[in-house]
Amino acid sequence: MERLIYILLSTVLVSLISFVGILALLIKEKLLKKIIILLVSLSAGTLMGGAFLHLIPEAVERFPASNIFIYILFGFLLFFIIEKLLRWHHCHDGKCKAHEFAYMSLIGDGMHNFLDGLIIAASFLADINLGIITTIAISLHEIPQEISDFGVLIYGGFKKSRALFLNFICAVAAVLGGLIGYFLYNFMNSVVIVLLPLAAGGFIYIGASDLIPEIKKELKPKIFIANIIVFILGLALMYFLSFI
Repeated sequence: MERLIYILLSTVLVSLISFVGILALLIKEKLLKKIIILLVSLSAGTLMGGAFLHLIPEAVERFPASNIFIYILFGFLLFFIIEKLLRWHHCHDGKCKAHEFAYMSLIGDGMHNFLDGLIIAASFLADINLGIITTIAISLHEIPQEISDFGVLIYGGFKKSRALFLNFICAVAAVLGGLIGYFLYNFMNSVVIVLLPLAAGGFIYIGASDLIPEIKKELKPKIFIANIIVFILGLALMYFLSFI
């Protein structure tokens, strides 16, 4: 029961992050872009650090090493396929081609949040500290994503109030994923634990394929260096959390 409470609190927290999109209305566009790219760098660092410093080592303790890397590769491939099939991409500017259709973005976002819920559930069921670390990594990734998704909906013609509401509804899918992950564990323990290396593959894909390329687009030396520093801070955060 204690782990279920942790899962519910964590997935509700991740869902509430959807309201961060309202910041896009309060901050000047020029400043917002600078903030977002730093958040993207922090997110990339925490996701990569979460995968290599926490999820993979935890999986190694529970699986034969030969199977772990197959699941990691499958997770990488799974997130790639989901992204392409749903035309969903972390472009962070709200006007990229992959976000051409607002409703398609909502479907992709909802599915992504559902998977986040499953990953959070699997992490808490494996170890409470791992669950907390995974929640932090996902939460930091959600902030720039939700700002971007909010911009997509506005760009797609939704009113601001409706965009916030729909974004939140999609975010609640994380709670559903968490609950299903928890009860699935009671019946099929091994299936849920497999989500650890799958999640690691997904984290690596998002970090390496979606976020780091955005950092590399920055040509101004000072800003690029700032992004690298924030990226390293994200890695350092995940490293120090391993001592919890």
